[in-house]
Amino acid sequence: MEQKPFLSLIIPAYNEEKRLPECIEKLVKYIQTHKEPVEVLLIENGSTDRTLDMAMEYQKQYPWLQVFHEEKAGKGNAVRKGMLRAHGEYRMFADVDFAMPIDYIDHFIPPKLENFDLSIASREADGSIQKNDPWIRRLSSRIFNFVIELLLRLHIRDTQCGFKCFTAQAAEKIFRIQTVDGWAFDVEVLTIARHYGFTIAEVPVTIIYEEGSKVKLWSAVPKMLRDIFRIRKMLKSGRYD
Repeated sequence: MEQKPFLSLIIPAYNEEKRLPECIEKLVKYIQTHKEPVEVLLIENGSTDRTLDMAMEYQKQYPWLQVFHEEKAGKGNAVRKGMLRAHGEYRMFADVDFAMPIDYIDHFIPPKLENFDLSIASREADGSIQKNDPWIRRLSSRIFNFVIELLLRLHIRDTQCGFKCFTAQAAEKIFRIQTVDGWAFDVEVLTIARHYGFTIAEVPVTIIYEEGSKVKLWSAVPKMLRDIFRIRKMLKSGRYD
């Protein structure tokens, strides 16, 4: 009988043919040094480049890699499908670029971190470091988090950093309810977690910003704000009960 994975890594991938090789290289190194069994679920959704073809080739080389294709675009949709397909005791989603050093994954899971339902990367937590981050990006992030706190009272300093880990129990509960497919899906996930009283640990991280982000800031912000108001409405109407 195959051993159940201790950790599932869910990686959404949209038009990532340039960054995928380095991502796989980092994963190989991490998994080779990790004592517990790890599975990786790469969820390709709506790419127009060679991301899916490349991922399928990597899947042939590495037994720990599973590749899934989703026609429907949206990071929220990709993460949700990955979380519900995963089998790990802990389930973490991460961006292809791994802007934080990959061995930081261990800071989100036992034995380094105990007694949590969710552990989330925070660029605003004490001890965090941001390198090469444009001032406009940092400013917009802080304004966005201020608006979220004003509307949803999550008491979380950084909702949008792209590394979040869940216990299997929390993942199954949250992602069966989660609906937002766009970039504000993190906010909905954390709103549901707070609604059900899950314990959230904010983990300080070192983030090295690189060009190539899929977020077009000024076009994404209005959509994210609309989603936040929709999340607030669903919360107040009992949609998450």
